[in-house]
Amino acid sequence: MTQRTGIWVFLFLFAWKGSAQISPGDLTRAHAKYEGMSNCTLCHDLGNKVTNAKCLDCHKEMQALLDRKRGYHSSKEAKGKDCTVCHSEHHGRKFDMLHFDALNFDHDLTGYPLKKRHAEIDCKKCHMPDKIRDPELKKRKGTFLGLEKKCLSCHDDYHQKTLDNDCSKCHNEKKWRPAPKFDHDDAKYKLEGKHVDVDCKKCHPLEKRKGQDFQVFTGLSFKKCVDCHKDPHLEHLPGACAQCHDVQHDFKDFRTRSHFNHGLTKFKLRGKHKSTACFECHKKGTNPKTIFQDQLGVREDACVKCHEDKHGGKFGTDCAKCHNERSFLSLDDLKTFDHSVTDYPLEGQHTGVECKSCHKGKYTDPLDFSRCDKCHEDYHRGVFAKTGGQAPDCVDCHSLSAGFDNSAYGLERHAKSDFPLEGGHEATPCFACHLKEDKDPPWQFREIGKACVDCHDDIHNDFIPEKYYPDRDCARCHDASRWSEVHFAHDSTGWSLEGKHMEVACRACHFKETGDNGQYTQKFVDLDKECFACHDNVHGTQFEEEGKTDCKRCHDAVDWEPRGFDHSKTAFPLDGKHKDLACQECHKIPEGGEMKDINYKIEKFECIDCHGK
Repeated sequence: MTQRTGIWVFLFLFAWKGSAQISPGDLTRAHAKYEGMSNCTLCHDLGNKVTNAKCLDCHKEMQALLDRKRGYHSSKEAKGKDCTVCHSEHHGRKFDMLHFDALNFDHDLTGYPLKKRHAEIDCKKCHMPDKIRDPELKKRKGTFLGLEKKCLSCHDDYHQKTLDNDCSKCHNEKKWRPAPKFDHDDAKYKLEGKHVDVDCKKCHPLEKRKGQDFQVFTGLSFKKCVDCHKDPHLEHLPGACAQCHDVQHDFKDFRTRSHFNHGLTKFKLRGKHKSTACFECHKKGTNPKTIFQDQLGVREDACVKCHEDKHGGKFGTDCAKCHNERSFLSLDDLKTFDHSVTDYPLEGQHTGVECKSCHKGKYTDPLDFSRCDKCHEDYHRGVFAKTGGQAPDCVDCHSLSAGFDNSAYGLERHAKSDFPLEGGHEATPCFACHLKEDKDPPWQFREIGKACVDCHDDIHNDFIPEKYYPDRDCARCHDASRWSEVHFAHDSTGWSLEGKHMEVACRACHFKETGDNGQYTQKFVDLDKECFACHDNVHGTQFEEEGKTDCKRCHDAVDWEPRGFDHSKTAFPLDGKHKDLACQECHKIPEGGEMKDINYKIEKFECIDCHGK
């Protein structure tokens, strides 16, 4: 019989004597529903005292506070104690288990010290069901649990979610108004000058919102003075008030040109205009509605509206085409001057040339512009001049729009020359053939040669015999369309190309690398015609006759298959299934060996020699 069973038998035998002889006393009202010996183990462990775990199994709200290390029971005074030390049972229905002295209770032990106004308030003002969020705790009469530390858990949000929920950033427990912690410097608008003394309500109005008193602190416009103040200029003047007025200290303090951004008007100040006093152009006045309105509509280029025209209208009224605001005697580069009104309209590259590059003296001095060489040197130094005649003008090949580096001498005109361009030459830039850095002048157009070797390196010189390469004429094998394609009659050498040899590039047989740096040597004469001179002999000496292996006895150049080999002439003619077998089924690479180690001269032909028992 186990200990647990024995105890239940004991309780059964003595139950008739009444529960009063087992229970030490009645439970309090809070636990009265657990009366009866069938409920003992709800709080008691058999053979053991009441444990904290049993208490916290029911009082989960206390366990939650302990887990978060919050509340009185997590303080140094209560931490580590058994629940029964303060809250014992079986002392009758009316017994006070809490032993709570509200008047002398040290609220600091809860983790929420009471300060200033909070210390003066009656406990019931805070500990009331309306301020408890947990629906189960809200049902408990007289409970001190369930309150949060946040201000808004007890107090109404006067700002109605328009400001931070952390009230302590601006307020403290001593006094709600004014907000002692608030510093206007931390706001988006710092108070300076006259604004420091303005009553808050002037900018932050009181109103009713959602039926409650409310004061506006957010969503206010303050980027411009006119967001709060009336504009005495009736929006006639652009820009911020601070450009002309000291808005922080004395609005009547006029700052004039040093601060006002005249670029906000339709007349931007430049040069000498920047140092001109406002009232040298504008009439003085005291009426804010009309001040600075007397020059409206005057354009920046209407100089004669204010200044005397020294040219008497001879060059029009747009003075800015030639002059600037720095000084009337200081001329610009005249890029905006309309040269088309002259006898020589500017085109292309000439439009970007400084005036003084052509007009060395006065701008009114006449210039000869009948030919390019009247101003420019003949870069080609008369090379295109016909005998006893004058060289053609530059415009015959060049244009002002495309520039001197581009030439209008194209393929059609080149086709009429002594050297028509074909193939790859059509895509070759002019400088590749005509620019000679070591010549004077560098550009050469006459007697530069027509043969390939006049421009290109002859890599075959002294390698190919004169018979196949007469007069070093590259065109015997190559053409200008694609240099890599070779058109050579190999039959003329006495060694015709057949089969796979016809697909091989010339370099594969006639060029040999001599090092790792890309150097090579060529050989076109006295090449060995035997297969093994170019190809590896994978059969070693197995098929040698008189010290030489003749590959052609079995193979051809078509695809290297051994079509010439007749197995019937060997010591083991093939018949039956043997005819269908691939060579490598019998002639295999030995383990650890290579292809050259394959044995093609098998000496044993019994079935058991290949197929086993």
